[in-house]
Amino acid sequence: MHDESTDVTNGCSKVRTGTQNEAALLALMEKTGYSMVQENGQRKFGGPPPGWEGPPPPRGCEVFVGKIPRDMYEDELVPVFERAGKIYEFRLMMEFSGENRGYAFVMYTTKEEAQLAIRILNNYEIRPGKFIGVCVSLDNCRLFIGAIPKEKKKEEILDEMKKVTEGVVDVIVYPSATDKTKNRGFAFVEYESHRAAAMARRKLIPGTFQLWGHTIQVDWADPEKEVDEETMQRVKVLYVRNLMISTTEDAIKAEFNKFKPGAVERVKKLRDYAFVHFFNREDAVAAMSIMNGKCIDGASIEVTLAKPVNKESTWRQHLNGQISPNSENLLVFANKEDGHQKSLGKSANLSIRLNGQQSPSPPEIERCTYPFFPGTKLTPISMYSLKSNHFSSAVMHLDYYCNKNNWAPPEYYLYSTTSQDGKVLLVYKIVIPTIANGSQSYFMPDKLCTTLEDAKELAAQFTLLHLGKFNNCFKEALCTAVPLPPNWRN
Repeated sequence: MHDESTDVTNGCSKVRTGTQNEAALLALMEKTGYSMVQENGQRKFGGPPPGWEGPPPPRGCEVFVGKIPRDMYEDELVPVFERAGKIYEFRLMMEFSGENRGYAFVMYTTKEEAQLAIRILNNYEIRPGKFIGVCVSLDNCRLFIGAIPKEKKKEEILDEMKKVTEGVVDVIVYPSATDKTKNRGFAFVEYESHRAAAMARRKLIPGTFQLWGHTIQVDWADPEKEVDEETMQRVKVLYVRNLMISTTEDAIKAEFNKFKPGAVERVKKLRDYAFVHFFNREDAVAAMSIMNGKCIDGASIEVTLAKPVNKESTWRQHLNGQISPNSENLLVFANKEDGHQKSLGKSANLSIRLNGQQSPSPPEIERCTYPFFPGTKLTPISMYSLKSNHFSSAVMHLDYYCNKNNWAPPEYYLYSTTSQDGKVLLVYKIVIPTIANGSQSYFMPDKLCTTLEDAKELAAQFTLLHLGKFNNCFKEALCTAVPLPPNWRN
């Protein structure tokens, strides 16, 4: 325990000693009956609480707390979070110096208590001018494994992962968008617990581990979005994946209308997946049962209900409640991985990974300059008469792509938040009015930037990725993009 910290009484700060800190924590333990132990960079209060019988609470009962003042401890934090319900376990992340690391995990005994904590404590002013962020936290049991040979089948990958790691439950492998006989060069490995996944990641992550003679890439997969059952009962949109690139929206609509003519309202296809909107939920559920596993243009499709975004919690998680979204949006699919950027967020020399996969390096854009000689003839042209390989900027490429498709120009909307160290972080939301009435009504990356130019470029890159037009554009992620904290996105 360090020698000095801050005690807060009636909003006023004063220095208190390490002995006073210990006394305050001991008083909390005596009052509540909870135990407290510090290990592996975190201090656990409870887990289980006194008198608890049975298994721990299920998934969805834990919340992530960010932007905690570094000199604030359980004696101040626990009473605040007890307002939402009974705490099963409070885990405060600790520095070696004795300060906290600015974030914690609070597990309640029920999901309802966790949701209440998010509603009443997100953006709560825990000290004068100090606001905490609270969102749902999910134990991630899934790893991303990249650089897998594309000819390997699911069974081969599953057997190999079971040989080298423990606790493997399943492997998720997606077929290539252009060649259904091959995988996309990556897989998602599901483990029986977060601990099993963490142990496997620790074993595989050094970068020297090989599968079938290939050095693999390993990272946490982005967790699935949790959507409450009541919301899912209202969904009347289907997510359809594993389509052929050549399959048209009209062909998809015709296939899904076969079981009941006129049931489909509209179809929005993006690359090899699509959203099928129905007029009635009953028709959507029936079509899902009938069409799942059917072949369209020679491809066996997978059909699930599209998961709606919980707009309030999603935006709170992304930007600490400073954005009020004004349009309906749907998750791109039931499993987020297949179509969203999965970024390591570690260094600029890491190529952006598409669909959880490292993108192939496109040809280097020729950027040489040439001398201008007197008498050289210059011809006025429009930028839209050029080819896409003339653009090195994602912003320019997106503008060009919209013009080429006779769409309205992209509209950029700027938002900001503040990091724990006081930096202003920026993010753009892009709306393309022509397609805004589709299932993907706007595009926003899940990373924040420190400069306006980088934020705009990243947003354009992200939008192009979702439009399936990223493969010929850019090589590197922006080095100034700041990934959101662990579990903050969910």
